[in-house]
Amino acid sequence: MEGEKQASSSSGAAAPSRLLPDFLQSVNLKYVKLGYHYLITHLLTLTLLPLISVVLLEASRTDVDDLLQLYHHHLRYNLVALLLLFCLLVFASTLYLITRPNPVFLIDYSCYLPPPDLKIGFKEFMVHSKLCGFNESALAFQQKILERSGLGEETYVPAAMHYLPPTPTMANARAEAEQVLYGALDNLFRVTGLNPKDVGILVVNCSLFNPTPSLAAMIVNKYKLRGNVISYNLGGMGCSAGVIAVDLARDLLQIHRSTYAVVISTENITLNRYFGNCKPMLLPNCLFRLGGAAVLLSNRSADRRRAKYRLVHVVRTHKGADDKAYRCVYQEQDEEGKVGVSLSKDLMAIAGEAVKTNITTLGPLVLPLSEQLLFFASLVAKKFLNAKVKPYIPDFKLAFDHFCIHCGGRAVIDELEKNLKLLPVHVEPSRMTLHRFGNTSSSSIWYELAYIEAKGRIRRGHKIWQIALGSGFKCNSAVWQALCHVKPGMNSPWQDCIYRYPVHIN
Repeated sequence: MEGEKQASSSSGAAAPSRLLPDFLQSVNLKYVKLGYHYLITHLLTLTLLPLISVVLLEASRTDVDDLLQLYHHHLRYNLVALLLLFCLLVFASTLYLITRPNPVFLIDYSCYLPPPDLKIGFKEFMVHSKLCGFNESALAFQQKILERSGLGEETYVPAAMHYLPPTPTMANARAEAEQVLYGALDNLFRVTGLNPKDVGILVVNCSLFNPTPSLAAMIVNKYKLRGNVISYNLGGMGCSAGVIAVDLARDLLQIHRSTYAVVISTENITLNRYFGNCKPMLLPNCLFRLGGAAVLLSNRSADRRRAKYRLVHVVRTHKGADDKAYRCVYQEQDEEGKVGVSLSKDLMAIAGEAVKTNITTLGPLVLPLSEQLLFFASLVAKKFLNAKVKPYIPDFKLAFDHFCIHCGGRAVIDELEKNLKLLPVHVEPSRMTLHRFGNTSSSSIWYELAYIEAKGRIRRGHKIWQIALGSGFKCNSAVWQALCHVKPGMNSPWQDCIYRYPVHIN
């Protein structure tokens, strides 16, 4: 026993001496990588520095007589060449100004904040579910999902879901849509001072509720938009449709100059709650909550001074050609004929492939050269040297200051945090939005951006990455750059509770 104690003691004493070199090594590698990144980023400047020094030295030695001699011996008899060169420069500059894409500015946006009486806690949710005819197995499953979901006790559901018995009628679904859409738009028009008659482009996306007349027509009628407004209503495109709507508005703003575009993203729950006992169809019941957002975009150069952000990139990935990806989020009837949205067990693997494809396209557009070189080197090593070499995961923290990851669920956030090697502060907006508002589908990325603003974290020049996943299967990214130090918006959905966040989630 004494010998065992001595061995244990000696091993305990030796442990710190083994850990210390590992720690020092990781610190050294960190600074080596930072030094490498700095060197590659400023390589051109460092290379040209000696040349610039020589030019400046020679320029300091040049006097007026030298300039006159240069004119008389080299430029005096080449005026035609100079004029041609000047005309070529003017032509090239004019052509560039005419053909370059119009910058798209985000002037402001508004996230809908439902009234307090629409809040629903876990206990109330389960009481309601028990009275809706679910069997014991389905109830136990919903209870387990709620406890592990990352949702809090203050999320919102439509008024129709507070009624007993449930009333999933068309009238109630319209009432939900009007409440969310008009609430977000009223606030947007109030904050920006925009006259609805000035809206030239209207894009509305809602995946599961597409009445006739459309939601876009509903808005045109309510706000008496002008007769030549260009309106689109996107349906069935899932939680990533918010980025698709922004992309469509951007393309239209390239054609129609000096125009305002309004993009509205929402989802409708009243008609789309599942009342059967098929477990893959019960997940949306537990995760989806009431919400929506309205965004004002402009291509007017004069709006740059008052805009919050400029749209830099939109990258869209569609995996629908693959049968598994196409059916992994699928609306269908169960064996009893009850309609619901079924989530496949392969969802996370398919989502991972979609994200991988999307960031492979996005990476070269946003990553610094240092990260692109490392990524390319790892691909070459994997292909030609050793097939077991893991591909290098670029450090997207060097490209973006803030991340708005669609809060489709706790597992999605966890996987992206792990695979992209993000810090807890980077996924904090997503986790807190999921806790406070639940999965509000395509509008969730705007609640997350509002969270970052409410925390006062956005400074001029910061880049924000919005990434969303949706049925089809799709992964879409939007990159924004802040044009100013962004302050919390008026009537922010976080205004009355931001002081309580972040909160710890078990």
